[in-house]
Amino acid sequence: MPDPGTPRTASAMLRGGVIGLICGVMISTSADDRPGYIASSPPPPATVTPDPGAALDARIVPIVDRVMRSMAVPGVVVRVRTPSTVWSHAFGTRVIGTDDPIGAGDFFRVGSVTKTMVGTVALQLVREGRLRLDDPVSRFRSDVPGGTGITVADLLDMRSGLFSYNEDPAFAWALDRNPARVWEPEELLAIALREAPYSAPDTEFRYSNTNTVLMALIIEQVTGDSIATELSRRIFGPLGLTQTFFPVPGDATVPPPSPHGYMYGSNASALISPRLPDDRLSAARAGTLLPTDVTALNPTWIWAAGGVISTAADLTTYARALVGGTGLLDGDLQRARVDSAAPLDPLDPTANHYGLGLESFGPMFGHDGAIPGFQTFMGHDPIRDVTIIVFCTMRDGPAGGRPANEIAYDIVRSMYGAP
Repeated sequence: MPDPGTPRTASAMLRGGVIGLICGVMISTSADDRPGYIASSPPPPATVTPDPGAALDARIVPIVDRVMRSMAVPGVVVRVRTPSTVWSHAFGTRVIGTDDPIGAGDFFRVGSVTKTMVGTVALQLVREGRLRLDDPVSRFRSDVPGGTGITVADLLDMRSGLFSYNEDPAFAWALDRNPARVWEPEELLAIALREAPYSAPDTEFRYSNTNTVLMALIIEQVTGDSIATELSRRIFGPLGLTQTFFPVPGDATVPPPSPHGYMYGSNASALISPRLPDDRLSAARAGTLLPTDVTALNPTWIWAAGGVISTAADLTTYARALVGGTGLLDGDLQRARVDSAAPLDPLDPTANHYGLGLESFGPMFGHDGAIPGFQTFMGHDPIRDVTIIVFCTMRDGPAGGRPANEIAYDIVRSMYGAP
């Protein structure tokens, strides 16, 4: 396995146009708004067959209850599909302080799961010969610093080195001061390009929303259509995802039935740490400090890097198609995509993986997502045909940590008998 610091590993192998030789480039757990975030350790690779479903109540409910209590999560939806059963349950309330039980079919913002969809459209354009993975960004944009050395593959692999616009403190303050503001994609890109890159292209993995925003702008340039149109035509429609959509620009609503989304602290404070100061942490745990309702934060701030809205049932269908490739990519390109997901730490095979917009966690492939108010885990085990979807109405617990990931990782450990 190549060293993650070796320059040009992916693009060098791609330049011959041999898609089957795409080699992975390395990951860290994704975070829509804090690119360096690392979650708790992912589950190890599965070595046993998971529980067939008969005991899922006894396994899953205590996990959800524990995480909801420890991380002060108002609402959770969990959907687990195995070859023998579908387990789908909701926990908590849609709105803090009300008796409005959340529903298993509620709509949620899914955050960076959107990145897998944008990546899939890009790979479909590769299949059609309209893009190449080794195309330099400079072919499409002359304003990107170092664009001659950044490839389409680098954008999908999170190895462009480009600064993530949402790490700009002024941007975070703007979100806090005016959550209703409608952002144009070019504004987001301009913020990113004003800052020095993190590193030279393809020298390190660095999660950056700028990569996906730029990829979506390139897709719009190549196709002549909006990213919303391309997602609908190429993914939502063919897969029958009738409850999945990309919001109309400026529309900050989530259709009913849907819960409100909450966060402790602010976007500006989260750039420093999602963990509350000790006095506020104690108050949050005691229930005397409530989180802020951020449901109305306009999703144009994240746009194609995390704007999609969906349901647990639709994401179950999508996860299986995403990982299996059925109805989305041909066999060779799908195998290349899955094989590209390599560990961030080559010496640790249990570490999370990333490649071509696809993440893996132990036996699961998919992606997680985290935006103010909502956190999502989407994973599918293609060997055992097990799918896990978790939605939470809290991005970070008051002491930090991502609740949907915590729940999903513990479900995998429990179902697969892992320690």
